[in-house]
Amino acid sequence: MGEKTNNAFIAIGLMLFALFFGAGNLIFPVFMGQNAGVNTIPATIGFLITGVGLPLLGVLAICYSGVNLRELAGRIHPAYSIFFCTALYLTIGPFFAAPRTATVAYEIAVAQYLPPEMRSMGLYVFAAVFFIITWWLAISPSKLVARVGKFMTPVLLVFLFLLIISAIASP
Repeated sequence: MGEKTNNAFIAIGLMLFALFFGAGNLIFPVFMGQNAGVNTIPATIGFLITGVGLPLLGVLAICYSGVNLRELAGRIHPAYSIFFCTALYLTIGPFFAAPRTATVAYEIAVAQYLPPEMRSMGLYVFAAVFFIITWWLAISPSKLVARVGKFMTPVLLVFLFLLIISAIASP
């Protein structure tokens, strides 16, 4: 395997990490652990199955099938394929994940620095900028690996490392 192929695998792996590792994977496990009490082990196993295992199985299913999602779902029925892909893309896009991602980022990074009377307008401005950047990242899928895997993920890993160090230094 050549150097270029290894770099491509690393970039794709980093991109998948960044796409799957969201605020929910950083915030929810701690919240869940605090609330689970004596049931921490079953709660952790459940989270690993639903939050890690199922998304990984989805990626593996597409990789091993050798076809795209529409063709894979089309094995059940062509109408199901259209329904499933439409529902999935709307769920992970404008109906659920994207608005949640924008509001979580706003609440954690911006809202606390704005006076209460400016928070509503601040959310609109932040969301507009956020979705313009999101659109730019997603508009050309051929550049997704380069933009996310080679640039954004290393930045994410640096910030995660700094978060871990600050949590250890000042718990």
